[in-house]
Amino acid sequence: GYRVSLQGNFFGCNHTYTTFPEYNPRKHIKLDPPLNIQSNATARKCQIWWSVWNVPWYLAEILQYELQYKEYSMSWEVALNKTLPSSLPQVEIEATELRSGIAYAARVRCKVSENENSYHSQWSEWSQISVFQRADVPKVSENILTTKTMQFLFIPLSFGTLLYLFWNCKLSSRRQKASPALTFPRQLLSFSHSIVCTMGILR
Repeated sequence: GYRVSLQGNFFGCNHTYTTFPEYNPRKHIKLDPPLNIQSNATARKCQIWWSVWNVPWYLAEILQYELQYKEYSMSWEVALNKTLPSSLPQVEIEATELRSGIAYAARVRCKVSENENSYHSQWSEWSQISVFQRADVPKVSENILTTKTMQFLFIPLSFGTLLYLFWNCKLSSRRQKASPALTFPRQLLSFSHSIVCTMGILR
């Protein structure tokens, strides 16, 4: 710690004023603002990351960050703030928090975590801004949806039809003992022909 005094000559007399009897620099830190803030927005989320400069490693591990973002055309007074839970220089914003087709601006600042007892600091100045825009969700064609629906329905319907034919042939073989081997192949051939036709329609 240090003792900070102010000395001066006032009206021909020397005076000394003790400004801080005990001044500890580690309790009065103001960091430089984060640098190189960048962003990458998709249809699901927006990733924002940055770096810090001139910060010792033992402070970098105990920093906390505050993110501020807004619609680009709006004032910072109506911006949303997020105090990040970790000291990692990155954050993700869910797409549900962003409006599609709107440009956003984000900035970040840092300070020593309030949970730290050995050091204390005030917030740094805000960083430069990064501009991003949520990507539009791709629209699925109705024809694709119809084809996929038909494909999902085709499997259980085919299995049910095959099971029905098998059971029907089994009953027919008991009733018609004269030609038990001819009924099932003919129905199976007819069913195979219907499968080929259906697959041609789906394609």
